[in-house]
Amino acid sequence: MTFAKFDLASKISQAITECGYETPTPIQSQAIPMALSGRDILASAQTGTGKTAAFVLPALQLLTNRSTLRGIGPRILILTPTRELAKQITDAVRIYGRHMHVKSGVILGGMPYREQLRLLSTPVDIIVATPGRLIDHLERGKINLSRVEILVLDEADRMLDMGFSEDVDKIAAACPTERQTLMFSATMDRETSRLAARLLNNPERIEIAPEKMTADHIEQRLHVADDLSHKHKLLRHLIDNQDVRKAIIFSATKRDTDSLAVDLRAEGHSVAALHGDMTQGARNKTIEAMRRGKIRLLVATDVAARGLDVSGISHVINFDLPKAAEDYVHRIGRTGRAGASGIAISFASNKELSYLERIERYIGKSLPEEQIPGLEPMRPMQRLSARKSGSGNTNSRYAGKRPSAAPARNGKPGAAGKKTWGKPRKASGPVVVYRPAASDMN
Repeated sequence: MTFAKFDLASKISQAITECGYETPTPIQSQAIPMALSGRDILASAQTGTGKTAAFVLPALQLLTNRSTLRGIGPRILILTPTRELAKQITDAVRIYGRHMHVKSGVILGGMPYREQLRLLSTPVDIIVATPGRLIDHLERGKINLSRVEILVLDEADRMLDMGFSEDVDKIAAACPTERQTLMFSATMDRETSRLAARLLNNPERIEIAPEKMTADHIEQRLHVADDLSHKHKLLRHLIDNQDVRKAIIFSATKRDTDSLAVDLRAEGHSVAALHGDMTQGARNKTIEAMRRGKIRLLVATDVAARGLDVSGISHVINFDLPKAAEDYVHRIGRTGRAGASGIAISFASNKELSYLERIERYIGKSLPEEQIPGLEPMRPMQRLSARKSGSGNTNSRYAGKRPSAAPARNGKPGAAGKKTWGKPRKASGPVVVYRPAASDMN
């Protein structure tokens, strides 16, 4: 199948051709025709599968027809959880709509109100927004959503994780009930399925099976840590190596991110923090400083795991493991870009055992464990498979040795295998499962 099969407007097709795209990705092959037909869509697809074009192209096609409703509010509203993703989508709208007279804009937190109010006071076709700031404008009566014909929820699961459930419901309630809703999510857990049941009308269901294996050109390593102090010692040893030319260090919380950046700066490293509490201007300045080589180490929360594209990242270090296995793949994907090689190093204590095993199941292989002379863990990590079989640690270096007891949680043995996601509700429409292609269009 080629993009010509979609019978898009000539100006949209011209832009696609100029981008050098010929064959649509699986999510585009299934979602674009359904969206063009006017159906609601519930799609399970990861970042990097080409889903941005899967909703931007049908939105642009809708704009080739005049609206029958008067007003200056947007006809297309795209909600996304982070400012970085919002910027990427806005760029995609401008690229694919370059030959059309499309007025688009972005509404983000951490940016001046004056510019956004100026945008909302004039006719606009497409608004890309993060929920928090959009709710602010909505409650102030500065935006009218009565003309919305397509509502897009991108990375819906991430929006729910960030606490935007109530905001999304309010925004959807302010849009016409007869709108078309396109919902994309990397995972389809219980809360995401409930959101879909509330907002979508008899949706077509698309499931793009996630690519389990990560890139072969990214070398992955694991260092077992006894505690937080041990992690700090491991980190200091690693970043003192000149081979670590430019690295992103992922931390679990915004507070820990700031604290770690301050500590590393005090030790003489060129380092900066990046997290969601920073203004958009500060975040842009930090990212640009790293692109120019002024910053060697970037300590970040998962706000940098998706949507951040900085060339030359030699290492990704997971100081804290992510809770979601998908985020591990997004994190390490910040290195080894554009065909270059990269190294991803993860620290894990026994308290993070469940996260580690969830990641290993997701990527389909175990992370090879390494040790630094003089910084070996006092207690080896005991894997779930070893506890079930009673055979001890699965790592060969501990073969024949009796493992230490698994850590207790709330007075109970470690719950490494506990299932955390509920069963999703069934959505109407057929389920189409595809494996993503090796090279996908964002």
